[in-house]
Amino acid sequence: MRSRLIPLLAAASLAFGVSASAQAADKVRAVASFSILADMVKNVGGDRVDVAELVGPDGDAHEFNPTPADAKKLAGADVFFVNGLGFEGWMERLETSSGFDGATVVASTGVKPRKMDEEHGGHEEHAKGEDHDEHAEGEHDHDGDHADHDDHDDNYEEHAEDHHHGDMDPHAWQDLANGAIYVANIRDGLIAADPDGKAVYEANADKYLAALKAEDVAVKTALEALPQARRRIITSHDAFGYFGDAYGLEILAPEGVSTASEPSAKDVATIIRQIREDKIPAVFLENITNAKMLEQIAKESGAKIGGTLYSDAISGPDGPAPTYLDMFKHNVGTLTAALSS
Repeated sequence: MRSRLIPLLAAASLAFGVSASAQAADKVRAVASFSILADMVKNVGGDRVDVAELVGPDGDAHEFNPTPADAKKLAGADVFFVNGLGFEGWMERLETSSGFDGATVVASTGVKPRKMDEEHGGHEEHAKGEDHDEHAEGEHDHDGDHADHDDHDDNYEEHAEDHHHGDMDPHAWQDLANGAIYVANIRDGLIAADPDGKAVYEANADKYLAALKAEDVAVKTALEALPQARRRIITSHDAFGYFGDAYGLEILAPEGVSTASEPSAKDVATIIRQIREDKIPAVFLENITNAKMLEQIAKESGAKIGGTLYSDAISGPDGPAPTYLDMFKHNVGTLTAALSS
């Protein structure tokens, strides 16, 4: 009996290994440009999608410079999810160098962009139109020949223009209503890449969209309870404009929309004077920026450090904001704790 059982177990083990290998090979291979977007893709894709990210948790996409390993990662992907709105200034260079020939899905397609006031580093508010829930197709194919991804030396030099966003604010995910647009575009991009998974992607997206909508209501409820006079804050760089527009906060930043920009001494002095004159209660650090400048501003202005907010990246799995939804929960908790007292 034992002699017959061993071959049977070996055959079963071999069959299981082949099955597991086949299942892994059948998965959609997706790459997301940064950690927040990767988390969204994981929620929609579920078990049918393997998701890799280029800029990981606590990483700064503004300062990111792709490596040959990143090119190799993208070269093997079926679909590439990017934010758009000028956020990934390095994207086209990486696509060309990697030889990527899959589909690129721009998650922000359909978002009404927020325009920057370049002279003052502030913003021009945009009206939320009736088409806020609508979206256009975010997918386009990149055809034609590409340079071999081994030939990378000239393509991975840092260029300042890679981090310049023009007059568009790319941080659209900071409004959960925009996050819902991202999810719809991700769903449609995955269905285009894997039509057999349509029902799964739709079900996952519906569940995720319901969670985003519930969190949107919770954020509005929490922040509407703050006194109007305490709804003005300072953050490291101008990443929370969509958040401020959506949830009723006025947010000032000594840096512009990119962390690659350097505020002048005059800009810092202006911020300090404004904090004193307007009695702005708190300044908030960000997980992707150097704290020294804001610590100086807080010390010289008398404002308190209200805590750390997550802007362009989620935390690692052991941190306070390991997912997109957790990021909002953490940020709102930090804001309300600092501004309520």
